[in-house]
Amino acid sequence: MTRPHVLLSVAVSVDGYIDDRSAHRFPLSNAEDFDHVDQVRAESGAILVGAATIRRDNPRLLVNGAHRRAARVAEGRPEYPVKVTVTGSGDLDPTLKFWHHGGDKIVYTAEAGRGRAVESVGDLAEVVSLGPEVDFGALLDDLGARGVDRLMVEGGGTIHTAFLAAGLADEIRMAVAPMLIGQAAAPRFLNPAEFPGGPARRFHLEDVSKLGDVAVLRYFPKL
Repeated sequence: MTRPHVLLSVAVSVDGYIDDRSAHRFPLSNAEDFDHVDQVRAESGAILVGAATIRRDNPRLLVNGAHRRAARVAEGRPEYPVKVTVTGSGDLDPTLKFWHHGGDKIVYTAEAGRGRAVESVGDLAEVVSLGPEVDFGALLDDLGARGVDRLMVEGGGTIHTAFLAAGLADEIRMAVAPMLIGQAAAPRFLNPAEFPGGPARRFHLEDVSKLGDVAVLRYFPKL
């Protein structure tokens, strides 16, 4: 079984934050970067965000460019990538935009959260239990069995941390915005964790590109 290529996508401030402390999402990127993210989405078989991100940001998580959706259909793919979320508790709000736009949706959860997830969104998404706890390797196995070749992971920090701590990320797309957040309690890209290789391990820097005032770095974490 072939697991999908896993790309973590994140926008950070120069001082390493992904948002500020306000109730609304703080726009770190610019129009050029948002358009490039839309292209990366269009190239993906599935897009994943954690349940906490859905609750906080209420995203639609779509390919917005009609020409990109048309190109997907012309290639024999669904108009939209599969939308995926992960929740241990099954605490999901069926009224949020994530469930009512785009194509197929999958919820991955632990056995303890399965019943609650089915009750909340079972008529809007397929609910898959990964066993006693959320196993991200098993999640990738299941997506691979469904024919997903590329998985784009858009956060949040707990999800990104889990993929990197388990050594499951193939690529990091990091957009660095020219601003400082400076709020100690604001969320960062990653949480503390025991990452493979520790601090001495260096990633491979594949590419650096300039999109307006944003620098986009592509790192390959795997050795």
